[in-house]
Amino acid sequence: MSDHGKKYQGARHLIDRSKRYDLTDALSLVKKIHPAKFDETVEISVRLGVDPRHADQMVRSSVVMPHGVGKVPRVAVFAKGDKEKEALEAGADFVGAEDLVAKIQQEGWLDFDRAVATPDMMGLVGRLGKILGPRGLMPNPRSGTVTFDVGRVIREIKAGKVEFRVDKAGIIHAPVGKVSFADEALIENARALIDALTRMKPASSKGQYIKGIAVSSTMGPGVKVDPAQAATPVR
Repeated sequence: MSDHGKKYQGARHLIDRSKRYDLTDALSLVKKIHPAKFDETVEISVRLGVDPRHADQMVRSSVVMPHGVGKVPRVAVFAKGDKEKEALEAGADFVGAEDLVAKIQQEGWLDFDRAVATPDMMGLVGRLGKILGPRGLMPNPRSGTVTFDVGRVIREIKAGKVEFRVDKAGIIHAPVGKVSFADEALIENARALIDALTRMKPASSKGQYIKGIAVSSTMGPGVKVDPAQAATPVR
């Protein structure tokens, strides 16, 4: 068994597999048992009582994490004229139109983490659907990344705005910070996501909505969380 394998197995033994932990205790445990030497990302997975095959149960949006996620994303913006200037002033890393589309199409360039586009650019950006779509980089109105308010959106992304969408299994995956974060910062970030999901419950979703929650570090085992305790009241 490799050294990493031994560390992972050792971490697993510290988890009570039959227990659903309080969110605070679960995140504290994830920090304690993370096996890698680097500053691992802490991730949350939330299983929802939805059927994503139905359009009215597709849960997709974004949330600004109060404490960021430990990495400032590189943002590419598809815009022209005044909006190009606005994007640059707001801190966009790359801004362009036809030139940016051509660079992605012809060179396979994807040196960015998030993409934003003004609505008038979507006819052009649509050509990149097969490239950006599978990588989760396609600008989308539902996640707020197709907008004329590019300055505000770029600043929010840089501050820790995280996009999420339910996968085919009905699960949301999102980062909530790094293992180096203070416990309270991880808890507040996780609750921000859970609150956002609670607000978005589709009217057609019947029965229990938040069915399961687990938290983990990049290289560590998952820790199950008590959904009833973690789902804070929506204010």
